[in-house]
Amino acid sequence: MAVADFLVVIADPILNRINALHLPWSFLDMTPVCTLLIFLSNAATVVSVWFTVAFTFDRFVAICCENLKTKYCSEKTTAVVLGTVSVLGCLESLSWYFTLKPRYVIDNVPWFCEIKQSFRESTAWAAFEMFHLILTPFIPFCLILLFNVLTVRRIIVSSRVGRGLRIRSNGEIHKDEEMENRKKSIILLFSISVSFILLWVTQGIFYIYLRIADIQFHYSYTDPGYITELTAKILQLLSSCTNTCIYVLTQTKFREELKNAVKYPLNLIVQLVKSQEELKGFKHWN
Repeated sequence: MAVADFLVVIADPILNRINALHLPWSFLDMTPVCTLLIFLSNAATVVSVWFTVAFTFDRFVAICCENLKTKYCSEKTTAVVLGTVSVLGCLESLSWYFTLKPRYVIDNVPWFCEIKQSFRESTAWAAFEMFHLILTPFIPFCLILLFNVLTVRRIIVSSRVGRGLRIRSNGEIHKDEEMENRKKSIILLFSISVSFILLWVTQGIFYIYLRIADIQFHYSYTDPGYITELTAKILQLLSSCTNTCIYVLTQTKFREELKNAVKYPLNLIVQLVKSQEELKGFKHWN
């Protein structure tokens, strides 16, 4: 999930939007590169969203489905789910590659990207666009809410049943480690799920408004529609940034792995410096 979110940040705000503002007419603006970046941005977004759904379902199975837990919650199943979601997300986003055309052709070199007029007027493409909107993010909205409700209900029932068992005969409260682990999972689950829903809802509602009102262009930077569209896009991109921060704040293992990733190149440099010093000392004594 962190990798998918990071790819969204690289592909959309950095290579696509910041490039357009600060590096105009660079090789990134050539139509083949531009279309590739738009494809990568869409694919990374779809994969990131459905990784969130897969994570929510994984926690639901781990907490609510004891019989399925031993079969589903394994590294092999995780690899299959992640691979399948990644492939399907890329295939679904590949269609957007064919909706774009060059905005300018200068000395036989195509520059920039814009949507083909045939795409705007095609009923088939309109149906595909609606399918894309339903697939991301409305179905994930419903699935995340459903799994969260079922998970919370199971947690509440388990807490009530186990409350008496956690109290010893002398009145001392016995700490239930399994319940503590479930609480940590719930905190992570709801942090990611709630942030996802809140940060995506503006984008989803505004997208529906654009289709109903048939708005294709904004004529000024002060247009309320243009400002709302950018705000919705910023919130949607922020959803990808917040997930990694939530991992760091809530998961001890994730923090440890992140520290190891940061320390690894530093350790290599230290080892290289030590080996160089040992080599110099060896030559000096010889």
